[in-house]
Amino acid sequence: MATSKQVVLITGASSGIGEDAALRFVDAGFEVYGVARRVERMQHLVERGVHVFSMDLTDDASIVAGVERILAEQGRLDVLVNNAGYGSYGAVEDVPLDEARRQFEVNLFGLARLSQLVIPHMREQGRGRIINIASIAGKIYTPLAGWYHATKFAVEGLSDAMRVELAPHGIDVVLIEPGPIRTEWNSGARETLVSSSADGAFAAQARRAAAILKTADAPGIGSEPDVVGRKILKAATTRFPAPRYPVGRGAGTVVLARRALPDRVLDLGIRALFR
Repeated sequence: MATSKQVVLITGASSGIGEDAALRFVDAGFEVYGVARRVERMQHLVERGVHVFSMDLTDDASIVAGVERILAEQGRLDVLVNNAGYGSYGAVEDVPLDEARRQFEVNLFGLARLSQLVIPHMREQGRGRIINIASIAGKIYTPLAGWYHATKFAVEGLSDAMRVELAPHGIDVVLIEPGPIRTEWNSGARETLVSSSADGAFAAQARRAAAILKTADAPGIGSEPDVVGRKILKAATTRFPAPRYPVGRGAGTVVLARRALPDRVLDLGIRALFR
C-alpha cells in the first residue's frame, strides 16, 4: 500500500548538498531515500530516518534496482533530486577520453536514466517533480574545465527540453544552478586538475585554476551547502516552481553577466583571470 507521505529520492546524499537536502526533506515530513556509492558515510542519515542504500550511476542495473526498491516499498515516488556529480578538471588535450566519458556517465547519463525510470510512474500519478542540480558552470566557461562544463551545459539543455515535454503530464522539471559551494567537490576538482595538467603546456594555467578553485573554500567566497539545500526543498514544495534557481554567492551575477556581455568581452575577462 502506498505511503501517505510524499517520497523523494536524492542522489549523491553522502555529503555536501545531497546530505543537507536529505535532512531538510526529513524535517519537512517526506519519506526520504538517500543514495550514493559510499553507504558507510550515511549512517548518521539513517539515525535521522533516511532510507539509504548504494547506487552507482555508471551501472544501469544498480539504478534500475534502486528505483524498483523504492516503488516496491512505498508505492510512489513524488520527487527526484538528481544531485550526484563530480568535477574532473584538466585541459581538453590532457584528459583521457575514458575519464571524459565517465564524467558524462555520472553527471548526465545517470541523471537521464533515473529520469527515464521515474517518469512513467509520475505520469501515472498525474504529478511529480524532477529537480536537476546543474551549476553556473552550465552558463559560463573557464579554461581547464571543458569536460565538466560540457556535462553541465548538457544538463541545462536536457532539463529545458524535459520541462516542456513533461508539463502536459503534470511533471515539473526544475534546474538548481549553484555558484561556488564549500564542499568536497572543490578538492576533488583540484586534484584531477593537478594530475591532468600540472606539467606541460598548460602548467601555468593549471596553477592559476587550482588557486581560483581553492578560493571557493574560503569564508565569504564560497557558500555553505545549506543555501542549496534550502533552495532544493523550496523547488520541491512550492506550488509553481521557477524553471531555474541560481543560488549561492555570485551565482545571479554570473548569470546576468553571461546574458549581458558579448562572447569576445567575456573571453577577455576570463583569459585575464586565468593569466
